[in-house]
Amino acid sequence: MFGRSRKGAVTARTPGELDAMEAAGRIVGRALVAAREAAVPGATTADLDAVVEQLIREAGAVPSFKGYEGFPGSVCSSVNEVVVHGIPGASTVLAEGDLVSIDCGAILDGWHGDSAWSFGVGALAPGVQALNDATREVLAEGMLAMRPGNRLTDVSHALEVATRRAEERHGVSLGIVDGYGGHGIGREMHEWPFLANEGKPGRGPRLQEGSVLAIEPMLVLGGETDTRTLSDDWTVVTVDGAPAAHWEHTIAVTADGPRILTPRPRE
Repeated sequence: MFGRSRKGAVTARTPGELDAMEAAGRIVGRALVAAREAAVPGATTADLDAVVEQLIREAGAVPSFKGYEGFPGSVCSSVNEVVVHGIPGASTVLAEGDLVSIDCGAILDGWHGDSAWSFGVGALAPGVQALNDATREVLAEGMLAMRPGNRLTDVSHALEVATRRAEERHGVSLGIVDGYGGHGIGREMHEWPFLANEGKPGRGPRLQEGSVLAIEPMLVLGGETDTRTLSDDWTVVTVDGAPAAHWEHTIAVTADGPRILTPRPRE
């Protein structure tokens, strides 16, 4: 059943196809590390975008975000209250204490890699650091549900349960952003199915060995989860100005457990 979707199941990729996706994903991982290293006080999100685009192209790949449905950048650069889809620009200057989320993708030999992470420019305020640590942990726990025979919403439910555990562990309130989530990925950046970051278990298509999903929890500090999209038709911000964090990996289902196809150097 490799290379296609059987009825009611997420498409399975062959071992060779997974290796090809990981080759693209490793470029994405290196690009994210380069963006973080460039994110110093006084740098702009346009600077980070340029660093990422150069690295991806020099690796022989193509930035999958640039031009996607008209998006102008090679990364989504989302700072503080920006949840997702922030447009990089020279007017967004980073300062000490900013929480920065960088989301990027690369296409190599026709296969996509997609990953995101959030980090501080210098030290973060304690509550914001707890938010970011929690979001990273939620991704790590949620991906463990990527097992053969599970259903799509088993992953959603695992992410939700992990969020509530993280609230208790870190002593903060966390909101799960509604309407945004993960997705299938392969020859296209966004493929069926959509993966919600919360929900009841046991629903949706089955996962099989070789199924691949981009899993991306997006959490907001505090109880409010209302968002709005700015006039650029891309940038999504929290209505109350609360900070948001975004972590993402492209994950494959294997007989030996979840396989991260977007590993980052030194991770």
